[in-house]
Amino acid sequence: MSAISNVLSRFRALLLLALVAGSVSGCGYNEVITQDEGVKAAWAEVQNQYQRRADLVPNLVKTVKGAANFEQETLQKVVEARAKVGQMNVDASVIDNAEKFKAFQAAQGELSSALSRLMVVAERYPELKATEAFRDLQVQLEGTENRIAVARNRYIEAVSAYNQVVLKFPTSIGAKIRGMSVRPTFEATTKGADKAPEVEF
Repeated sequence: MSAISNVLSRFRALLLLALVAGSVSGCGYNEVITQDEGVKAAWAEVQNQYQRRADLVPNLVKTVKGAANFEQETLQKVVEARAKVGQMNVDASVIDNAEKFKAFQAAQGELSSALSRLMVVAERYPELKATEAFRDLQVQLEGTENRIAVARNRYIEAVSAYNQVVLKFPTSIGAKIRGMSVRPTFEATTKGADKAPEVEF
């Protein structure tokens, strides 16, 4: 009799273990981990591309300073925006904190705006545009801006997939078990960017 109860006891333990394993995988516990790692990888690429741009700025500023009578206010705004970006403490917590994420996006937006203005102003300085160093930096900056756009887009897609896993049932259970919640993502920073421009002929 004790042999039968011993077998039944083991069977119950195995059945309970199978149920727990099935419920954990069925609730999306592993899917949350997969999506979380995808977001982290995409975020690392965003940081990498923004850092690449920040690293180009000092050389760009040195090159532009060499141009006679270049608008100092425009140059100063680039220097200040670059300094603001450099002062930010950007770590993995940024992707889980909406306020930090918004501050990061705002600082990067200021630098983007300052660099755009610098490039527009540079058009008025043919001797600057003629220098090989400026042309090289301009090409590198344009390429970096494209890489930033691609990295941001991949991050947006990764966060979208992650947020769906966190919000949908039954994977939301796995997200709660892991203490995961919805993450912020990039938004348009230009006023009216959500509306198509009106074109009249």
